[in-house]
Amino acid sequence: MPEVKRLPIYEIEKSLLEALQQGGRVIIQAPTGSGKSTQIPQVLYRGGFLVKGEVVILQPRRLAARLLAKRVAAELAVKVGGLVGYQVRFESHISPETRIRFVTEGVLLRQMLDDYLLKRVSVLIFDEFHERHLYGDITLGRALQIQQEHRPDLKIVVMSATLEAEKLQSYLAPCQVLQSEGRTYPVEVAYLTRSPERKKSEIWDIAALETIRLLERHTIGNALIFMPGGYEIVRTVELLKARLSSKEFEVCPLYGELPPEEQDRAIEQTKRRKVIVSTNVAETSLTIEGVQLVIDSGLVRMARFDPNRGINALTIEKISHTSAEQRRGRAGRTAPGHCLRLWTERDHEFRQEKELPEIYRIDLSEVILALKASGLKEVSLFPWLDAPLDESLENAEKLLRDLGAVHYQNGEITEVGRRMLAFPLHPRYARMMLAADHYGCVPSMALMIALVQGRGILLRRVDKETEQRRDDVLGIDSHSDFTRVLSAWKHAKEAGYSIDVCRGLGIHAQAARQAGKLAGQFLTIAKKRGLSTEVDLVDGNELGKCLLSGFSNQLAKRMDKGTLRCAIVHGRRGNLARTSAVQKSPLLVATEVSEIEGKKGEVSTILSMCSQVEESWLRELFPEEFKEESITSLDSSGKRVVDRRRRLFRDLVLEDKESEGVSDDGAAEILADQIVNGRCKLPAWDESVEQWINRVNCFSSLFPEFAISSIAGEERRFLLRQACLGLRSFKEVKRLDMWPTLKSWLGPEQAAAMEEYLPERYILPGGGKAKVRYLEDGVAILSARIQELYDVKGMLSVADGRLNLKIEILAPNQRPIQLTDDLESFWQKTYPEIKPALAGRYPKHEWR
Repeated sequence: MPEVKRLPIYEIEKSLLEALQQGGRVIIQAPTGSGKSTQIPQVLYRGGFLVKGEVVILQPRRLAARLLAKRVAAELAVKVGGLVGYQVRFESHISPETRIRFVTEGVLLRQMLDDYLLKRVSVLIFDEFHERHLYGDITLGRALQIQQEHRPDLKIVVMSATLEAEKLQSYLAPCQVLQSEGRTYPVEVAYLTRSPERKKSEIWDIAALETIRLLERHTIGNALIFMPGGYEIVRTVELLKARLSSKEFEVCPLYGELPPEEQDRAIEQTKRRKVIVSTNVAETSLTIEGVQLVIDSGLVRMARFDPNRGINALTIEKISHTSAEQRRGRAGRTAPGHCLRLWTERDHEFRQEKELPEIYRIDLSEVILALKASGLKEVSLFPWLDAPLDESLENAEKLLRDLGAVHYQNGEITEVGRRMLAFPLHPRYARMMLAADHYGCVPSMALMIALVQGRGILLRRVDKETEQRRDDVLGIDSHSDFTRVLSAWKHAKEAGYSIDVCRGLGIHAQAARQAGKLAGQFLTIAKKRGLSTEVDLVDGNELGKCLLSGFSNQLAKRMDKGTLRCAIVHGRRGNLARTSAVQKSPLLVATEVSEIEGKKGEVSTILSMCSQVEESWLRELFPEEFKEESITSLDSSGKRVVDRRRRLFRDLVLEDKESEGVSDDGAAEILADQIVNGRCKLPAWDESVEQWINRVNCFSSLFPEFAISSIAGEERRFLLRQACLGLRSFKEVKRLDMWPTLKSWLGPEQAAAMEEYLPERYILPGGGKAKVRYLEDGVAILSARIQELYDVKGMLSVADGRLNLKIEILAPNQRPIQLTDDLESFWQKTYPEIKPALAGRYPKHEWR
């Protein structure tokens, strides 16, 4: 172990202690290997900041929290669990004497729910904050609230190798920023000349081959190989152990699922040269001594929301420039080093500069539930460092409502929601564990959750022979796809997770082993939370109910027996996977909902990993989310109004059938709407109707004393509804006579007055009757042949002189010659000009 006082971080020891004495917030920017993770807690301990409380150091990974606690305990010559301890998702080694406590981020957020003021905490350290994990962001925001509102004595330290210091400084203001430059040696960087994709080789094959080549060139120092996850690490270790001399090299894996003793062996110093194959835990959180050679796969398992399963999942992705630089720097801590990147230099140019903050990548339901439990009613008002997308917040709240964790009406946390928080699981699985306790099947449900959450243990693309063996050994259950998965796991366990036996049935042996281990951890949590883990009344119905409790928002109903089409809760549509065993169930719940793009860009929604559901289960689990309604609508042909009785779960229609007794009002409403939208033709509504309505509106405007209501859009709909009362079909509408309904708009006195003041025919001086048209804008036009107008002088008007008429002068053939409101001018100027032509064309008519 190096002399800690020689570590670069001690350059800022004095400044740090002074900054914390003067204020409550400090940002420390120090490169990887500077000693900040192990030494800053000890500096605070020696500086007297932990006399009345503890320092809690938040780590993004469980492995780092445990190994750092062990390192600090060794440096202080104490046992882990005493002065120095750690708490992670499934493990706790602390005591009342603990003053330096390493924890993962979710642990502290849950502690805040039980101990709102963090009474025993003197200093909070957010380590490796540049990784921008969601729980880190949330916990920092809550810590600021606690400090500002209740605990001004609480000290907050944010540490990272690389930070957007300006943005964070503004968020934490007032705060001080301290920098430790660190000491590093130059590291030569090399790339592959051809991409691994073009070589068509697995990444572990390439890594092993290149590592062996480089170890021959670089004869001193240890090698560190970065791989995305446990599976890739195991394959790489196998290849290296087979090709490297065990006398000269010790090959060690390093990832979270390893037993603690194997994790310790990876970072311990030995006489032999070490080749450590690690996840990104060795990128920043841990420093492995003597590394001079880095082989970087350029890949990482990144947490992202998996829309298929409706949960957060780890996917393999390319690392950013920032991560690549962090990994490169591991080779230059004690001497000049070499870093080989297993991708091309051109590929490097197209990689993103840094990782997107987790808040934009994953489902927020778990942290939203925690915030609501802390008393925050309006989540959007939380002091976010980076505010989440509105859509992400809405989706999280919708899921929590569907799970019964928050009230549908006011969004406040329910008692069920508070109980769910006791489990460090995604809310779906926490809800399923509570249901399992109720139904007495906690052990089976713990296993099922482990199987649903992890990598699928049944390989999807197997040959027909393997598929047939599966059917023979595992059987087929038409009620649930999970029966086969549970049988496969039991078969793998009985075979000791033998790779050969599992391969014969297309079972992923390692995934099955990990699921068993994870199920055991879930059971430990369940027992600590008071759930009954001894009894396991394994019953397909009870397990189905538990699945439904966690995935009720993926409840689906078969739309017809002849196809696989399904209607899904929240107005979605999809198709049951052809590979699903649940082919005959009218009602089912899917734990995977995948969107697959077809050849022409069309997206298909596929439901898989399904279980049959009984409607009685819905009433048992969600009694308040049922409703029945009567809907008056057009039938499937779209030409007849019928009444339908519907039974719904949320917005999913469980039953829809035609019934008797369509109301007159409901039918009239629908038919009127169809007429207005042009889907149903009403021959009776012709130009004469429009003329009559225009007269009514004009009369209403000119004679308010008669109290006649004008007929606008809504009034037109009312008249149509009145006319359609008693009708049921488009056929009846076509025979409809509108006039009785229209005439009822006016009382007898009003109708008589309108006929008197706004006549349809105007009596001319010569005794003839001319037609008057009333336009929508209130203009009235009298149309008459020119011979009928010879004796007309001056203006013509109706409405007792309140409305002057425009004159439409017609030729003998009834075609318009001119429209004028000044007839005197027409006779003097226009008529003499057109008269000769008209007289020549119509010689039998009188021409004055």
